[in-house]
Amino acid sequence: MSAPITALLIAATPVAAFAAPQDRYYERAFVLAANDRCGLFEPQLTAALTAAAYQARGAALRAGANDRQLAETAQRARARAGVTPCGSADLKTVQGRVQTAFSGWSRTTRMQFPGDRAGWSADRAAYSRPTWRLMQATTTGASPVRFGVVGGMDRPDQLAAVVSWRGRSRPTGVRIVMRDAGVAPRPWLSRGLPPAVQRRAFWAAGVQAADRALLAEGRAEGQVWVFPAAAADALSRLDPREVFTVEFVFRDGSIARSTFEAGDFPAGRAFLAMGQV
Repeated sequence: MSAPITALLIAATPVAAFAAPQDRYYERAFVLAANDRCGLFEPQLTAALTAAAYQARGAALRAGANDRQLAETAQRARARAGVTPCGSADLKTVQGRVQTAFSGWSRTTRMQFPGDRAGWSADRAAYSRPTWRLMQATTTGASPVRFGVVGGMDRPDQLAAVVSWRGRSRPTGVRIVMRDAGVAPRPWLSRGLPPAVQRRAFWAAGVQAADRALLAEGRAEGQVWVFPAAAADALSRLDPREVFTVEFVFRDGSIARSTFEAGDFPAGRAFLAMGQV
C-alpha cells in the first residue's frame, strides 16, 4: 500500500501538470474519500479539494475519458480510501502535503477555469453591491451577453443572464436550453444542442434593471434575468465539452440565441463555496 499512497504526495496537489488527467482525478477522489472517512481537513480546504476534483474530472473528459471510465476511477479511489487506515503514516504524510499545497490556493479569491472554446471567470471576494461571482461572456448580434452566478454581501448567489440590447426591443422572456440528462444520459458533443426531444429548458423567474457592475464595458444599462436554482444544478451535470444556449424570446415570436460552453461550471461553483464555509 505504501508505494501508491506515496505517489499521492506529489500528485495530489493543485497543479501536478505532469500527471495524466485521469490520474489527477483518481488522486483527488482518493483524498476526498479519505477525508470523508477520516476527517483530515477543515471545511474550507475540503471545498478547495472539491473544486480541484471537479476541475480534474473536466480535464480528463476533455482529454478523451468518458463518464463510465471516470465512474470506475472514482470507485477505485473510494475503495482504496476505504481500506487505508486513518492513522497510517503514509496518509498522515499525504494530509500534511495536501494542507501545505492547498493552503494558499484556498485563500485565492479569483480564478480562471478555461475550457475548449470558452471559460469561466470566478471571483469569490465579498462586495457590497451585486457582482459577477462566476461568469462567461459572449454576444448575440451586436448585444453583449453575460451569464453565470451573481451575488453580493447582502444577497444570495443566483444564476443570471445580463444583456444590453442594441437596435431592437427588449425580450419578453428568457430561457436556458440544454441537454435533458433524464431523457438523454449520454453527452451531446457536437457544437450545437441535441435534438429538441432531448432538450430541457429553464425559464427566467424574474427580470430587473442590471446594476452597472454587471454590465459589459461601455454599456450604460441592461437587464438581469434570474433563473431558478434547479437550472444551476442541471448545468453542473453537463459534460464540460457540451454547449447550452440562453434564448431571448421577443413579443413577435422571434428568438435571439447566445451559446455558452458548460466547461468547469461545477468546479467554479465549488470554488465559490470556499468563501461560504
